[in-house]
This record gives sequence, structure tokens and C-alpha cells, in this order.
Amino acid sequence: MSKAVRTTCPYCGVGCGLVVEKGGSETWVIKGDPVHPSNTGRLCSKGTALGETIAGDGCSLSPSLDGKAIGWEQALDLAAHRFRETIDRHGPDSVAFYVSGQLLTEDYYVANKLMKGFIGSGNIDTNSRLCMSSSVAGHKRAFGSDTVPGCYEDFELAELIVLTGSNTAWCHPVLYRRIAQAKENNPALKVVVIDPRQTATCEIADLHLQLKPGSDSLLFSGLLNYLERNQAINHAFVESHTEGMEESLQQAQWYAPSARAVAELCGLAEDDLLRFYRWYLTREQVVTLYSQGINQSSSGTDKVNAIINCHLLTGRIGRPGMGPFSITGQPNAMGGREVGALCNQLACHMDIENSSHRELVGRFWNTQNLAAEPGLTAVDLFRAVEAGEVKALWIMATNPAVSIPDGEQVRRALAKCEFVVVSDCVRETDTSSYADLFLPAQGWGEKDGTVTNSERTISRQRRFLSTRGDARPDWWILSRVAQHMGYPGFDYSAPSEIFNEYARLSGFENGGQRDFDISGLAGLSQQEYDSLAPLQWPVTSTAGKGTRRLFGDGRFFTPSGRGRFIPVIPRAPGEALSVSYPLVLNTGRVRDQWHTMTRTGRSARLFGHDSEPFAEIHPYDAEANGLDDGELVTVSSRLGRVVVRARLSEGQSRGTLFVPMHWNDQFASKATVDSLVNPALDPISGQPEFKHTPVTIHPYRPAWHGFLLTRERVILEHASYWAKAKREGLWHYELAGEEVAENWSDLAKELLLSASDQSQWGEMMDRAAGYYRGVSVVDGMLQSCLFIGPDHRLPKRDWLVRLFARPQLTRAERMRLLAGVPGNAQEDAGKTVCACFGVGRNTLIQGIREDGLTSTDAIGERLKAGTNCGSCLSEIKTLIAGQISDSDTQDRGTVRQTAPYVDDPILLPADNVGSGLPHREAD
Repeated sequence: MSKAVRTTCPYCGVGCGLVVEKGGSETWVIKGDPVHPSNTGRLCSKGTALGETIAGDGCSLSPSLDGKAIGWEQALDLAAHRFRETIDRHGPDSVAFYVSGQLLTEDYYVANKLMKGFIGSGNIDTNSRLCMSSSVAGHKRAFGSDTVPGCYEDFELAELIVLTGSNTAWCHPVLYRRIAQAKENNPALKVVVIDPRQTATCEIADLHLQLKPGSDSLLFSGLLNYLERNQAINHAFVESHTEGMEESLQQAQWYAPSARAVAELCGLAEDDLLRFYRWYLTREQVVTLYSQGINQSSSGTDKVNAIINCHLLTGRIGRPGMGPFSITGQPNAMGGREVGALCNQLACHMDIENSSHRELVGRFWNTQNLAAEPGLTAVDLFRAVEAGEVKALWIMATNPAVSIPDGEQVRRALAKCEFVVVSDCVRETDTSSYADLFLPAQGWGEKDGTVTNSERTISRQRRFLSTRGDARPDWWILSRVAQHMGYPGFDYSAPSEIFNEYARLSGFENGGQRDFDISGLAGLSQQEYDSLAPLQWPVTSTAGKGTRRLFGDGRFFTPSGRGRFIPVIPRAPGEALSVSYPLVLNTGRVRDQWHTMTRTGRSARLFGHDSEPFAEIHPYDAEANGLDDGELVTVSSRLGRVVVRARLSEGQSRGTLFVPMHWNDQFASKATVDSLVNPALDPISGQPEFKHTPVTIHPYRPAWHGFLLTRERVILEHASYWAKAKREGLWHYELAGEEVAENWSDLAKELLLSASDQSQWGEMMDRAAGYYRGVSVVDGMLQSCLFIGPDHRLPKRDWLVRLFARPQLTRAERMRLLAGVPGNAQEDAGKTVCACFGVGRNTLIQGIREDGLTSTDAIGERLKAGTNCGSCLSEIKTLIAGQISDSDTQDRGTVRQTAPYVDDPILLPADNVGSGLPHREAD
């Protein structure tokens, strides 16, 4: 395919447009789409690296039963038979679907139609339950509908932007750069960040409120009280368009009686809190962007409504430059909400508990078997699986063995379930190992359909790759299983047919009574569907080009047509700290990884910034717990433990830890952090509390530490700890073990020697001190190297990684390699700071010190760092400040020899040191 294809990014809910063109024989050039309204050409580090993640290795190619390949007809017959048999014996609630924001809207629609419309159960839930369901519940309580009222343009029109519970700079970098640009264009714009952590997002903040974890409701209740006391009520709006204000104010006055009381309970300086309150009071155009730090809580729905209450009180909603704004996590989390993939919803924002909605949808689908009540939410669903209540489970495009709290419970449930179907585009995941039946689904680039982003923009995701093997679209798999089960209405031949049905349902007997209406897109021809340009719903006959904002007319979708204030009672997190578990665990994303790394784990450049799982901890807490920066630690809750690397940061609040959510059994030995997370649930939304789990932390000090760089993947049976990262042309393993090898030389040769007759081997060791280094060279190129020491203080890795790109190593370079010290002429770029352009820390320091690049603009012009997504700018600014203030004390990446080697290095042909073959990891 030579023609450029316009599609959308498969990562976060910003919904960036892409232009994809064929490069070389096996490569694709992927750029930001300059005409897409969400990103106007800009991409983040993950989007920039998408071309490196679409190789076919590891993709699912054919259906399999108990690990053995079978044909599609057998697979479809088996799935239909087992689900039908289970339903006939135990009823429709004995089966369930668990789906994902990685699905396209058309896939989602068919899944919801099959489960709720024809199987007759509400037991379909989505992984959006884990990230956005509190927003859904808060919206519905306040607005009567799950409506995001504003749009991205509002950030450019605002006078005050409040970023709460969101590390926007790393989790939604393109939108963050849009906010940063708005601040540059308008110096009067104020930005407030509310977060227990000091993150990269704070770089543009005029004020950072580093509140106690879990105290958000109290802070916004205090704001509501402050606004009322300072005559900020928009009486015309409140009296004409809202209800419930008095009770909400009474609750706020009771629980947050004064700024002083709120500041004390939130752990803030009163002056800082009052500064925020005054800014909110005096600026009409206020946008409050919130994300997982608000949603992922056992009181997340109340936190959402505490925010919305302040906007209703002041009438700051539905007009340019103002409103509450929920930013979604996945590329089609919004699409899933629209089609009813949450267990308490029906398609097109209709409710399963609303009898008139059930009657309408049942009539439209021509079914008499529509589910009459909500099904099980995600966490309760897997509890029901373990209890034997759900006997057949179909998991689509998600990895719950990694992502759901109390992960060991999820794994017990999957192991016990009578019939597990997994459909995915990746064959080997932590979840797929439990599949009885595996169905290969098309991945991004292979499939075709629509997605909806955080501002309600519907965009096309278009196919540009040929399908690998026998993979099929998710909608095709679902509709064919439905047909094999004997259900009518699933004879789709293209996603455009599904979209047209969906659009017709959205307008079916609507008459403006429901917020979600895209009936203006019903009846699109295949050509019109193929060329559909991005636009925001609602899209109706009177709003054919879409709708930017809702509620500007003061009309809501509640029974009364008024927006509802919700009384909020601030509540403590679901599990209290204790002597045994005195620290708060917070989980979330890092800059360059995504979910469980099945896609980003394919890109070498995306491991340059964070190649290993870690626990970020304040230096005070590290000292109190006897921890050193860079050493391995165990983090434990009452549910389990992980082993990760300690990273000291004064940006962490005292008494808290941050551990990324991404690492799993495919990339580390014991780092699935959600196995620790307390599954306390919001009673309204069913969303788990990922941001507050009581834990303890201790040093993990094994008998030896090491790292391995190798062009071959290996199995590391001797290591009790390992973490794996893909680097350019090789694999990077961090290692540790509780038993010292009897002979490191023999073990190293078994791991590292190539089968090639040209292999050469070099090693250095100090047996008494416990140091060992072994190097394998093939045809003059570095093949592998293994470094072992008694503790974690080992040579830096980045300059060694770059040696693998050299076509020939001299003897002197090999000696330097074994010594663990780069030569004077050997450039050590250091740890990657800018993943978009591969710029290392030491390169930046050299530019600052020696070339006078003392501004981000100068660095961007010379080195390009920070000129794409900008998520590295805060780190670059920190480096500039540090080098200017004290250039002599900065680490320039020099690696000292860390062991007194007593044996001379040797280089011998492989046949002189044994013929053991490397123990390679099975594909």
C-alpha cells in the first residue's frame, strides 16, 4: 500500500490522528496528522515509536484449543456449543464477557448486543470499569447522562486550569503540550496542579497542592463552601437550571467549615489553599481536568461530584473556556461507554434499569430476551468466577491477570473456570496462559472501525496492514459465534453496517431526550464511512457537523431537565494504614510505557527512560526503612509482594510510594503491582481503589546482583530476580540471585556462547570479592556480556548498549568493556531523556556545560530534545538548573571500576572454552 492512510493512535484517550505511509520493505512511516483536530500533527513518544511495534513476532496467527492449532469453524462451533450448553444448564448469568477500551466501537457494539440483547445477561463489563466508571457515575448523577460537556479548545480559552489527579504531562502528553502552549500564549492563564506527587506536570504549574492521598473530596467541598461564603453563586443559572444546592452546601459547611480546617486535614499550607480558592473565585473561565487520581478511589464518584458541584454553583459549564473535564485513559474508553459495555448500561447511553429504555432497545434489536438488570462489575465478576457462579468467560483485548486488583485472586479464578476463551492479537500474555480456547484477533493497523476520544470526537481507525495468519476482526468473531448459537441479527459483512445500525439506534425515538445521538451519520455509504472525518457527537439532522459543547443552554438530561448538586460526605480510603502496613501505595503509568506492555514492550527506544520496574520513595522514608537509592526492595501488602528497584525522589510525599502498573510476568519475575492492590470498591461505580493501598517496604539483598546484555533471549533459571527490556538489537536483563553460582565462568558460557565457530570469549573475575564479567564476541561484534557483583553498584549500562551497534571492537575496546569503563573517546550518551529523538542525559549535560545550551529552546534547536511531545521538558529543565547552579557536582556518566580484578582478561575461540550452547528463551 503506497497511498497515505489517515488513522488514529491506539494509546490514550486524547485520540491523536496519524498519517501512515509505507517506508522500506517491512517498515512504515508514522507521523501526526496535521489536520486532525485532536493533535494537529503532534505525537507523544509512544505514538512516535508506533512503527517499531507492528512487527509480526509474538502475534497470534491461528485459533488454538489447549495450545493446539485448530480451524476457525471448529473454534466457532466449540465456543458457541460451550456457551450454549452452559446457558441451558445454569442460566444466562453463568456466562460473562470481559472486554476492553482497545476494541473499536463496532466490536464493542456487537459484544454488548450479543450478551445483553440475546444471551440475556448483564454480565459484560469492560476494563474501563478500572479507570473511568466513577466519571460515568458522577456524570449521570449530576447531568442525567454520561456527558463530557466541553472540548479541548476550552483549555486555550480558560483563565484557570485545574489539573487534579492527573500526571497529564506523561499520561496525555499531547494535550499537556496544548495546555503549555496556551499558557505561553496567555501569561495571565493560571495552572494549578493537585496531586500527592510532584510530577512532570508541575513544570507549568503556578501552584502545586501536594495534598494527602484521598483528601480530594474535602478540598473541593471546602472550595464549594468558600465560593458560597464569597458570593460566587450564579443565582440566575442555579435557580433556573439546577436542583439540590442547599443540601450540598450544608454538607460542605459541615465537613469543610473553613479553609484552615481543610488545609490541616489535606496536609496543605493554608495560604496555598486560599490562593487556589481565590483564583477560582475571581476567574470566570475555569476548566477542571481530572483523571485516575480522582476516579480510582473507593469514593471516586463523590470526588467527581465534588468537582462538578463547584462548576454548577458558579454556572461555569457548557460555555467556552469552562467546565469539568474527564480525560479518558484508553483510545476507545468513550466508545465503550457509548455502546453500553459497562454492565449497568445499554447501548447509546441508555440504562439497563430503565424499563422504557429496555423496551426501546429490545424492540429495535427485535429480541425478547434483553437483560433486565445489571450484571457483575469487573472485580465482582472475577470473584464470581472463582466461586463457580460464572462458568464460561470470554476475555477480549485485555489482560486482567495483570490489571485487576488482588491479581492472585484473578489468577485463581481463571485457573478454576470451566471454560475460558481469550481473543487477542498477542499470543503470550499473563491472561492467555489460562485460555482453553484462544482466538486470534486483528491488531491495530489490521482492523477497521471507529473510536471516540475524551472530547466526544469520533474518528476512523483505518486498516493499513495485511492481516497476519488467520486473525479476524473482533466484530466478525463475535457475530459468527452469535450465528452459531442461533441468534438472528448478526449477519454483518463490514464494520460500516454495524456503525449504521448503531447510529440508527442512537436516534431511535430519541427526540432530544438522550444526550448520545449520532443519527445524522445513519445511512452512510461504504465510501462515506471510509472517508468519515473526525467530528464530535451529538451529530443530528440539525447539528450535522457535530457539537462542541453541551449544557450551554442550561438543559440537562435528568428527569427534571436540571443539573443536580450531589451532597458529598468526604470519606477515608477503603483500608486504613497500620503498624504492619504504614505506607500508601499509589500505582499508575510512566511516560513511555502503556498498560501491560504488549505493544510498547516491542520498542527499544521506549525502554530507554525506564527499563526496569521501580518504587519511587521519599528519601526520608528510604532512610527510615534502611533503603539505598538503586537497590532492590520488596513492597508488600496483605495480598502479596513485588520486588522492584528503589528510586529516591523528593517529589514523593512522605509516607507514600509510587510503583508503575505496567510490568508483568512477561517482563519481570515479580513486579505485577496490582497483585498488591486492595480491591476496595466505590459503592456507586464499582471502581477499585488503585491509589491507596497500605503497604510496607524492606530491602531485598540477595547474594549477588548482575545484568546481562545479549542479542538472544534467554531463560534465567539461576536468578531469583530478573527484569527484561528490549534495547536496540538486543535484550537487557537486570538480575539478582539468592545463591552464588559455584562457577560463574561455566554458567556464563552456557548462557552467552554463540553456536558460531567464530565466537570468542573474554572474562575477568575476582572470586574472593564476588565479581565476574564475561563477554562474547562474534565476527568482531559484541554478542553478549554478563556483569556480576556482590551488590547493586554495577557499571552503567547505556554506553554498553551502544557498543552493540559497533561493527568491530578493537582489543582495547574489549579490555575497556571488561573493565566496565568507557574509554576517553567512547561517547556515553547516558540514560535516555528524550525518547522521541533518543537523546541521552549525558549528551544534554555536555550541551549545557560545553556548548552553552542553557534553555530548552536552545537544546531543542541543537539536539531536537523536547520538540515533539514535550514530556521530557521538565527533566531537561531540571538538568539545566542543576548544571548552572553547580556544574562541578553533576554526574557526567563516568563509570568507575567497581572491583579489584585479579585475573587478566582473556579472549579465546569458543571451542577452547567449552562447547555449551546458550539456553535460549522459547519463542
